[in-house]
Amino acid sequence: MENFCKICGAKYIGVKNCIDMYNELLIYTLSHHDQKFFIHQYVVDAYAAQHASENKKTIKTAFALIGLCLSINYNYTGKEVQNAHIELAKNKKKWPTFAQPKEMAKITVADVIAVAPGNDRDEMIKKWASAVWDMWEDRHAEVLKLVLPYLAIHNNKKYENN
Repeated sequence: MENFCKICGAKYIGVKNCIDMYNELLIYTLSHHDQKFFIHQYVVDAYAAQHASENKKTIKTAFALIGLCLSINYNYTGKEVQNAHIELAKNKKKWPTFAQPKEMAKITVADVIAVAPGNDRDEMIKKWASAVWDMWEDRHAEVLKLVLPYLAIHNNKKYENN
């Protein structure tokens, strides 16, 4: 039995695999006290982008990368990213295919789970999201083309609501 993920390189903790660690992290984030920031969305997007080769639908990887772009480059909260996903989903279109990058991110779900729950884990989630976004550096311009029309319409609204 392998002790690491073939896709992201995560070292399995005990008998857990990536999806088990991801599910554990989802439970943590869904019960999180800070629902305004909604760190859960960072976890969903980071995992989906890091495991893009498993995604059967192009929208899943595209939305994960859009979410990471908005959170890392534009300081969107997880809730704001979720709202962007809802808005973008209304525009039925064919989403581009993004092949998994050759380089793996330096942080995986296993690294996040290894940190005790609380502020330190929350910070590790943000570092993980950033590391996964960095992994896709060659595709940033393509993702930005998907994000810019949304920002042109909604960015002023974001700052008006704060």
